[in-house]
Amino acid sequence: DPEYAWKPPADEWNAISLNYTSGTTGNPKGVVYHHRGAYLNAICNIVTWGMPQHAVYLWTLPMFHCNGWCFPWTIAANAGTNVCLRKVDAKLVFDAMREHGVTHYCGAPIVHSTLINADPALREGIAHKVHAMVAAAAPPAAMIEGMERMGWELTHVYGLTEVYGPATVCAKQAEWKSLDIGSRTERNGRQGVRYLMEEGLTVMDPQTMQPIPADGETMGEIMFRGNITMKGYLKNRKATEDAFAGGWFRSGDLAVMQPDGYLKIKDRAKDIIISGGENISSLEVEDVLYRHPAVLAAAVVAKPDPSWGETPCAFVELKAGAKVTEKELVDHCRAHLAHFKAPRHVVFGVLPKTSTGKIQKFVLRQQARSASAIE
Repeated sequence: DPEYAWKPPADEWNAISLNYTSGTTGNPKGVVYHHRGAYLNAICNIVTWGMPQHAVYLWTLPMFHCNGWCFPWTIAANAGTNVCLRKVDAKLVFDAMREHGVTHYCGAPIVHSTLINADPALREGIAHKVHAMVAAAAPPAAMIEGMERMGWELTHVYGLTEVYGPATVCAKQAEWKSLDIGSRTERNGRQGVRYLMEEGLTVMDPQTMQPIPADGETMGEIMFRGNITMKGYLKNRKATEDAFAGGWFRSGDLAVMQPDGYLKIKDRAKDIIISGGENISSLEVEDVLYRHPAVLAAAVVAKPDPSWGETPCAFVELKAGAKVTEKELVDHCRAHLAHFKAPRHVVFGVLPKTSTGKIQKFVLRQQARSASAIE
């Protein structure tokens, strides 16, 4: 509209929106975004994803989650087209892709898995390449293979509500294409290349605030600072001060630094399972569970144990029509993991999720503790 009178904010650091953390911990906090961060992260999405002008973007990601990872502003800056859905359903998604020529979409892991496992007939007539973005835990091998079968390009990003959604990306190297699927999965599960406008990304010992060695083994906490980090939590001074203690935003995510500069996310600090004095990454166990052909979704939490302190307990949602026993899944894990890392218990059923599709581990932890109390 040439008649529209643009009015920039009086101060670029003024608040532009309020977003709440996802509720996977059971205690959502209000995160205040500023105009500067929203503008810069929107541009970063275009640069990081290599988006062409006039992209056609499909909304499976809710706009209320991290402001849709800033993509409402991204698509406006790109002069792109927004395609919206009333619900995330495989047929509706494929129909929209076919009808509107969708080029890009973001989604939770469960969304990508749903599309990969849908009836192949639903994809007929979609001849163009689709670019998909997934966040959070590293995409399992089954997801990477499924995307490759469809001829789609999957990009793995990492971030939090407090850093406007995605703030780092797994920057792929050309030589990875010649690797086997196991090696590609390992490399695609790493992060470490910060968004262009996020000045600070590091992994430090949260006690000493010193960088950890890049040895691929020493764990530290991922920390951010810069243009695309929040102003703070709404009316929660203590939480804000705690989050920025030491001058960096503390993500609460644990990772190791690789010698080549990439980082590998190991777990949320609160999700690490300590069994007999050994640290077990729930993400590592979940990745193995996802490799089983019957598994649609999986989450692993600590279950109190009188002998070991804690042991892994797996909650598994199966694909439609699939059948597998607890013993078969445990044996599957033991074939790919040290035996002490394999789950001792497997619980089958639909996993509790937030409105954005994230698995609510705090609900599962409560169930695991309750089961231990009555055994």
